[in-house]
Amino acid sequence: MEIGEKLREARVAAGQTQEKVAETIGVSRQTISNWENNRSYPDIISVLSLSDLYHVSLDTLLKEDQGMIAHLEESTNVVKSRRDMSRLILLATYLVIWAFSILSFWLGARQDAMGYSILVFYVILPMTTIILSVCIGKDDVWASSKWILLLFFGFMYMLASYATFSLANMISLSFEQIRWPQLENMIGGILCSAFGMMVGSLVRRVCEWKKGRENLAEAQKPSGGA
Repeated sequence: MEIGEKLREARVAAGQTQEKVAETIGVSRQTISNWENNRSYPDIISVLSLSDLYHVSLDTLLKEDQGMIAHLEESTNVVKSRRDMSRLILLATYLVIWAFSILSFWLGARQDAMGYSILVFYVILPMTTIILSVCIGKDDVWASSKWILLLFFGFMYMLASYATFSLANMISLSFEQIRWPQLENMIGGILCSAFGMMVGSLVRRVCEWKKGRENLAEAQKPSGGA
């Protein structure tokens, strides 16, 4: 039996109409009809939603339907590629802003050392780090590896200071005195990143809680006829 027939039988058994199911999972009634008539396949998120809504296991829905399994594998690969791309874009955005900040120092911004220091080290880099860390915290796909990025942001913050003022001082002294990056300069980047990730994680948990409440409310509503 193909997944379309299984979905139709599960919906009828759950006492749900196509209109109600479509409204619950956020698709059109025609989409539900297409799935049930095997004219198209649902994506993995929709399959999970239907499994919960109908109280039917994924194994029951997917078993023996090789076409659906192949579709989910392809969809999963596409989603993974998009997520990998979003990660690269996120980090590339930070590196571009970081590099521009350093470049502007050597292109003349160092003439106003105080203004540059306030703008870059107290506004641009901290705000960029916080905003990107919020995005990282909200995205569960990073899992525990996201905390490794704390060191990345801390290192880049330390390197920004070293590649500007420290390097300028060494050049002015004709490198008679070599200064090495100071680890304590990582603290600012680490703190900003930690704050952003905690905010992002909190936002994600609140969204999950709200979604759970909405699903519970939907499940408790009297079901309509088939």
